Amino acid sequence: MELFGSYTSPYVRHCRIALLETKTKFSFTETDFETSAKLSPAKKVPFLHHNDLRLHDSTSILKYIRDKADERFFADAKDFDQYCLVNTAMDSAINLFLLEKEGVTPDSVKYLKRQQQRVEDILQLMEEKEHAGAYEGPHPFSDGEVRLGCFLSWGLFRERFNLDKYPRLQAFVDKLNDYPYFADTDPTRS
Repeated sequence: MELFGSYTSPYVRHCRIALLETKTKFSFTETDFETSAKLSPAKKVPFLHHNDLRLHDSTSILKYIRDKADERFFADAKDFDQYCLVNTAMDSAINLFLLEKEGVTPDSVKYLKRQQQRVEDILQLMEEKEHAGAYEGPHPFSDGEVRLGCFLSWGLFRERFNLDKYPRLQAFVDKLNDYPYFADTDPTRS
């Protein structure tokens, strides 16, 4: 099993955590924009090759990893909804990050202001939720919680936001940072 991606991608990090949690043997191939554009029709990371199987999105990769380990992918509909909301915020935040590198900012494009507001509204909603890390499964955190942690950690790492207004989210990230698989995949350690 070969996972392609970057050490800084929150999507790739979640896949790496799932592979470590399930003790799945895999190799990791660091991939840049140019390589991912050639090797994946989605032109993004992560993507996974396992024998003849090719998967091109982190969600399908995570489902495959969990299924192979006979684990449940989501605890319930609430956990799946959180995962989906976090994906929405993460997609928006990453697009804003990449567009700003090209000189395009929310100040100059109305649609990007909406994207920025989407990120802020989802952060606020996540702040209002309880994130106990008391998942009743084989691991201490659900996939919805791991996804949230990967997003928050990426946002802090890329200085896209801070958590001063979100003390519960900051406490949640601090708790996740004590989880060995989360700590071991921290992009600042790669």
